[in-house]
Amino acid sequence: MGGRRAGRGDRRSGRAECRPRPAAPGEPISADQMSGIDMETRKTDRPAPGRPPKQWYGELAGVAATALALGLGELVAAATGGPSAPLVAVGGVAVNAAPTPVKEFAVAVFYTYDKLALQAGIVLVLAVFAAFIGVLAMRRLWYGLAGVAVFGMIGVLASATRPSATWAYPLPTVAGALAAAGLLVLLRRTLPRRAAVSAQDLGDDTGLGDDTGPDTDVAAQGTHTPVRGAGSPSSDTGKSVLDCAGQPPGRRRFLALAVGAIGAAAVAVPGGRRLWAQRVAAARAAVVLPTPSSPAAPLPAKVSVGVPGVDPFVTRNADFYRIDTALTVPQMEPKDWRLRIHGRVKRPLTLTYEQLLARPMVERYITLACVSNEVGGELVGNARWLGVPIKDLLDEVDPVDSADQVVSRSVDGYTAGTPTAALRDGRDALLAVGMNGEPLPIEHGFPVRMVVPGLYGYVSATKWLTELELSRFSDFSAYWVRRDYAALAPVKTQSRIDTPAAGRRLKEGLVVVAGVAWAQHRGVSAVEVRVDDGPWQWAQLAAVPSVDTWRQWSWPWQATPGEHRLQVRATDNTGQVQTGQVHEPLPDGATGRHTIKVTVA
Repeated sequence: MGGRRAGRGDRRSGRAECRPRPAAPGEPISADQMSGIDMETRKTDRPAPGRPPKQWYGELAGVAATALALGLGELVAAATGGPSAPLVAVGGVAVNAAPTPVKEFAVAVFYTYDKLALQAGIVLVLAVFAAFIGVLAMRRLWYGLAGVAVFGMIGVLASATRPSATWAYPLPTVAGALAAAGLLVLLRRTLPRRAAVSAQDLGDDTGLGDDTGPDTDVAAQGTHTPVRGAGSPSSDTGKSVLDCAGQPPGRRRFLALAVGAIGAAAVAVPGGRRLWAQRVAAARAAVVLPTPSSPAAPLPAKVSVGVPGVDPFVTRNADFYRIDTALTVPQMEPKDWRLRIHGRVKRPLTLTYEQLLARPMVERYITLACVSNEVGGELVGNARWLGVPIKDLLDEVDPVDSADQVVSRSVDGYTAGTPTAALRDGRDALLAVGMNGEPLPIEHGFPVRMVVPGLYGYVSATKWLTELELSRFSDFSAYWVRRDYAALAPVKTQSRIDTPAAGRRLKEGLVVVAGVAWAQHRGVSAVEVRVDDGPWQWAQLAAVPSVDTWRQWSWPWQATPGEHRLQVRATDNTGQVQTGQVHEPLPDGATGRHTIKVTVA
């Protein structure tokens, strides 16, 4: 019988079987079989340098299971809502819990890529814990399943407490956790026993083989003499320990499952997000903006100084800065949008997107600036906004006299507190629906956001707006105020040198120094430049349509050889000169004068 099988093996492969026949349960081990087993053991059970094989199997299993959970969660979230995805929900909690210095560090180091860096950091930390859970699962299955359950509970709680949460928000996390648990069980069953044996040989006294399943020690299989590397009758009776390639058959299945799960997750995570985003993008594309009843005035002919290297007067939507607390861009279809105006008002009001678009629209050029912007930084931009005056809405709801703050809320729960007086003093404070002639870009607040000239964005420019509550500063502190930023935050007078760039090597002779200056809702009346510690020189100012936008400036310089320091300062229309005192952005905006160094050859 054995000879006939060997013959068939010869005819199929042209070579003899590469190993002796294994002993059946209870059958004495022959010398030839013992010799073969010893030979195979020497080949495969020699302890590898570094971690025991069992450990890296577990690490890979944990990472694969977690990746599968995240990928499946993103796909399910495409149906239940993007914010319900496990990574987004847990990441949102992490953002809210992060202390102010961490947030400042992220913006200072990663700038507008702070969200991408944060997500990468969360994934890295998650991978470390996932590897640990995988190792536990390979040793004691229920340890690993308990770890999955803990992570699942964290995800469920995070998604269920999202500001826009529905009953379906926990479903992506639950589905992902079940998939992760199932994959861990499957991977553990295909775990090569040689890894378990090697781990025991290396002194693993954790009871690695005490469970039933793929790690079951041979001693528990019968009364015959335990042989290192022998198969488990519960799973591999009649099978050889190694195949002809010299590797355990389970290893290839294990690696295929693990790598396949990671690969599937790499496709599912962006795929799930794209499915959800495509719905909102299609809804945005269908929006037809109304014609403004009060259009923006034509730009003056000399709104630009015409110097290459200076930021254009109107910032393109794609180039406009984005700093907010949303880990991923919130996605909301206009049909689902509602604005609730309530609180200390006499007549509460709720509006749909269609009702908002039906109101008289105002179009204005307004410059926005982020409080995190360092002196000379680029977290500032100017655009043409279309929207409904907030003053008209507040007049309609009729706030009570004590309501000195308007709390704006985003769909993701972010809050900002704006002085009620600033929204009713005649400035062009808008509920914006359009930006530079098109519906708001999704990353800039679609369907509706706030735009208020003269105030830093953290107290006035809430994106993805869903609620306005009339309140008092003494009753409620908004998101950044609770993190030590000032409750009142008028934009400080600032100026910036755009060209020449810092560190640039220039040629002797005429060099045009140019840039932008801003003091929203006060306007810029003068800009001065000086070289080294020389006298301040007046720069030429470009025209502007209003006091709510930034202003370009230029100054001709006869550059002489050597290293030089260029410095700029602006004066606003109240006569206030930009201070030279250097201060960080916390608590109400950076101060100081933009200074660069150049070399003239």
